[in-house]
Amino acid sequence: AGRLNSNTRQAGEILINGRKETLAFGTSAYVTQDDALMTTLTVREAITYSAMLQLPDAMPASDKKRRAETTIREMGLQDCIDTRIGGSWSAAKGLSGGQKRRVSICIEILMRPKLLFLDEPTSGLDSAASYHVMKRIAHWARHEGMTVIASIHQPAAEVFQLFHNLSLLCSGTTVYFGPAALAQQFFASSGFPCPPQRNPSDHYLRTVNKDFDEQDSTTAAEESIEILVKSYQSSEISQQTEQQVAGICQQGRASRRRTVQKGSQASFVTQCSVLTRRSFVNMYRDLGYYWLRFAIYLGLCFCVGTVFYDVGHDFGSIQARGSMLLFVAAFLTFMTIGGFPSFVEDMKIFGRERLNGHYEVGSFVLSHAVSSIPYLIIVSLIPGAVAYLLVGLQRTPQHFAFFATLLFLCMLLVESLMMIVASIVPNYLMGIMTGAGIQGLMILSAGFFRLPHDLPSWFWKYPMYHVAFHKYANQGFYKNEFVGLEFPRTNNAGEGAGLVPTTIDGEEILRYVWEMETGYSKWVDLGVLTGMVVVYRAVFWGVLKFGEKIKPILRGGGSAKRATTVDVDACSDGENAV
Repeated sequence: AGRLNSNTRQAGEILINGRKETLAFGTSAYVTQDDALMTTLTVREAITYSAMLQLPDAMPASDKKRRAETTIREMGLQDCIDTRIGGSWSAAKGLSGGQKRRVSICIEILMRPKLLFLDEPTSGLDSAASYHVMKRIAHWARHEGMTVIASIHQPAAEVFQLFHNLSLLCSGTTVYFGPAALAQQFFASSGFPCPPQRNPSDHYLRTVNKDFDEQDSTTAAEESIEILVKSYQSSEISQQTEQQVAGICQQGRASRRRTVQKGSQASFVTQCSVLTRRSFVNMYRDLGYYWLRFAIYLGLCFCVGTVFYDVGHDFGSIQARGSMLLFVAAFLTFMTIGGFPSFVEDMKIFGRERLNGHYEVGSFVLSHAVSSIPYLIIVSLIPGAVAYLLVGLQRTPQHFAFFATLLFLCMLLVESLMMIVASIVPNYLMGIMTGAGIQGLMILSAGFFRLPHDLPSWFWKYPMYHVAFHKYANQGFYKNEFVGLEFPRTNNAGEGAGLVPTTIDGEEILRYVWEMETGYSKWVDLGVLTGMVVVYRAVFWGVLKFGEKIKPILRGGGSAKRATTVDVDACSDGENAV
């Protein structure tokens, strides 16, 4: 299905209708063994949003909703249609494992893809549910012209009878491949007849399983497998299969038409709209996404406000103001890494949906940024106001508006950075450590703990000081606060110089105390941070696109020893194939 990791060596060829070509997005779907679902959504919402994303704009919204609800009923999920999927700490218990598996199948079956991969579709289901689910899938295959390839363990006899072809493997070796109805006859002719009253599929698996080979058995499992492999290679079933593959390949070479076309999808605008709504709902319901961080920010800002309460305008308030603003610019924005686990969950869902062709990378990147903006405004505005007013910074609407906007941009920028990390390091612990390490380097070189002129030139000043967003955040906060203010000098500051003024203005403090670049205004710093947000989001998009392009190249190595041929057009006349 093209889902191997890039570090996996793949040998052989995968042919589609006898030709080597890539499955276009929307023509195949893959239901993974692990259910990557948005736990805060209900069953109806999850499948309806997916229908809006996958089905073309030409189909009315009412028809998309009707198809979603019809699919839900056919999968037996009508009783839990308004139940949240659940499974995370922030949600209720939600659905069972079998119900989640059926939701995953519903999502991928909406497009009626030509080729459907199912990885253990009956795991977590009882025998009755397994039969009804597989019977429904066989019905779709027959009426929609689909080819279904499923891996299944310990199927019931009724479920096993639904399959037309059987591929039996042992340690990568083909033991049998052919019509499922002829497998029992093949095993019997090879000396391994199925005992009466035993499920044939259980008999096949028990015969080829060598993990629990008994030492005193008359026929060891390895000997049984060797006999079956040799018997199959010389069988008429194997010869017919090879002839069928050769015929498919010959037809594929003779035809110049691409047999696998890209499936219909919603437009870019529709994708962005649906993804934004879905992400907004998820962020609202997931307490760990923003609401817990909001409570922590509120508490921290209250602590900052009490520590620096009514800082005043004496000489000592210069250092106090600088320390308070640094805490806001560095450590308050640092807490944005708390949302990293939610980012990782988003990336898992994106990986599944993107590989199945539900939407474009740009739609995901843009919609995630747009849906997060209202929450980041709340998180930066209310806690920021608490700290700002308690400390007693410049109390004009213009200064506070700039302060809140700058804090919002810093949080949005750190969130963009953590999304990049989540796309590269999809592991909670390693991702948080990586993000914290990157921000630690930026804070260290921002020009506060070590003034810019004292920073070592190599690495710390060039390039870290100039690429760290904390430099521009600090300068913006400091210019917004210090410009226009005057502070008294210390008692001994003017000794020996009678003409020395008794006050020092804010611009002198910026230039000589903090060694900041005063040749441009605070609005330039704001603009630089805005540009960095755009650049970080573009990098996030580039990382995702690069991963899509480079992984198939990395998997392309290896010698071609065997060929797997999928005849997608075999069902075009209405005949089903499972």
